[in-house]
Amino acid sequence: MENFYRDTRDLHFHLTHPLMKKIVALKEEDFKEAGVYDYAPLDYEDAIDSYDKVLEIIGEIAAQVIAPNAESVDQEGPRLINNEVVYARGTRENHEVLTKAGLIGMSLPRKYDGLNFPIVPYVMAAEIVSRADAGFSNIWGLQDCAETIREFASEELKNEFLPRFHKGATAAMVLTEPDAGSDLQSVQLRGSISASYDPQKDIFYLNGVKRFITNGDADISLVLARSEEGTTDARGLSLFLYDRADKGVTIRRIENKLGIKGSPTTELVFKNAPAKLVGDRRMGLIKYVMSLMNSARLGVGAQSVGIAEAACREALKYACERIQFGKPIIEFPAVYELIRNMQVKTQAIRSLLYETARYVDLYKNYNHFSEERKLEPEERQESKKYQRLADIFTPLLKLVSSEYCNRIAYDSLQVHGGAGFMKDFPIERIYRDARITSIYEGTSQLQVVAAVRGVSTGGFLERIKEFEAERITPDLDYLRRILVEMTEEYEKVVGAVEKEADNEFADFHARRMVEMAGNIIMGYLLLLDSVRDMDYKTSAEIFIIQAHSENLQKANYILNSDVKDLGNFRYV
Repeated sequence: MENFYRDTRDLHFHLTHPLMKKIVALKEEDFKEAGVYDYAPLDYEDAIDSYDKVLEIIGEIAAQVIAPNAESVDQEGPRLINNEVVYARGTRENHEVLTKAGLIGMSLPRKYDGLNFPIVPYVMAAEIVSRADAGFSNIWGLQDCAETIREFASEELKNEFLPRFHKGATAAMVLTEPDAGSDLQSVQLRGSISASYDPQKDIFYLNGVKRFITNGDADISLVLARSEEGTTDARGLSLFLYDRADKGVTIRRIENKLGIKGSPTTELVFKNAPAKLVGDRRMGLIKYVMSLMNSARLGVGAQSVGIAEAACREALKYACERIQFGKPIIEFPAVYELIRNMQVKTQAIRSLLYETARYVDLYKNYNHFSEERKLEPEERQESKKYQRLADIFTPLLKLVSSEYCNRIAYDSLQVHGGAGFMKDFPIERIYRDARITSIYEGTSQLQVVAAVRGVSTGGFLERIKEFEAERITPDLDYLRRILVEMTEEYEKVVGAVEKEADNEFADFHARRMVEMAGNIIMGYLLLLDSVRDMDYKTSAEIFIIQAHSENLQKANYILNSDVKDLGNFRYV
């Protein structure tokens, strides 16, 4: 029986990464709940076995239910009936099956009926679901909102709303407005605080319009709103929890999209909609949404890897079946090179995805501990380290994985030739679904703005040096020497850009520098994967040699450019 977890050996490989021992120990607080819940693990091995079994269930559901429904969901899509979004039949079936299996809210603590899973296996589940249907992964993946409620809301709100996720509650991040786009600090939605705030009920009333809201008819929504009159910046924004059962929101329309058509994207009109404050006023964007964005970037990273995996498999299947000039086209160098490169790139972004997920896991666990007790000096140091790494790696992941995902989908369709342009093959849908990944949750251009801090602060270089110092076997040293050479070239480029002392010049080359760092990082991750399992050696070699060539090209362009060259590109 087909299973989307068991047929992807990379997943179990990353699930058993050495750092998982620390992550599991922190998440389970040294397994203190083993005697409280009969499904709580007794030790590390028991925890990994539990994750493995649950992922196997998700893999089976993805292969046997979600994937077969994907085409009909894409054709049918959601409908708006009497101010309510009605999912496609297949979407309803997908959600019902996952809910009955107890897989909604899987990262939540057991006291809220969750499975208390770390981020890593949760992200793996998201990749598996995305491979089956990228559109449905948006609906399922927005359970991330539960983590934000758990992290920042009052105990009263946690107790009221978090147990609902296990029962199948859907969620939405309600951030974007018609004129704000990605510039969230210009959000204008206003809670009528001065006139409508009821201190006895602790209720705010929201008025305004939100647009491009994924799953906008969700049961539970986190709404970014301007709560402080007279403010125009991020300090006037707060985060609110809106319960659909309380009414007050009109769904103006469902957008007609290019891809991920099963996932409803809506425009919402709030009219005296009652909502509850999450955390403290004025911290909505500065603290809460910024934390939420790390999870959102991880989510798109998982979605991108899932789409890339699906595209690779469709290309390989077609190439093995399609006969041209008397033999399968997989036997032609132009085809098998293309497909092998697709597979290697997918492995590269998968390694980056789970490396980043481990950073997020660690800093979030330390944050939870800090609420209960004072962290030891070593713990505080580690918490800060992984928080810094998460802040620069999540935008790097989102940038690279989404761009690779689009390229891989493009190449897969190319392998299919004219047949891929027709709706007879899944790649046509996969290709359309891939396109959004480099747009929503912050475009690739905005991810560069966030990730370039890893260049300017030396954060990427510091982590690269740590990778460089790792022990490797002698037969892999030739690949490390290439990565060391790439690092020296990267340092030279960054130094040359900084020497110009021109912000516009640095911005102009930001993406090239970030991508150079990303190539080195993914090269090291594949190299270190090879140390654990030599089956990854060929992929590491292919990726590193090609990345070396790509970085040399970028370095040559940057080192031979000048501030005055920017005038060639400006529009006056």
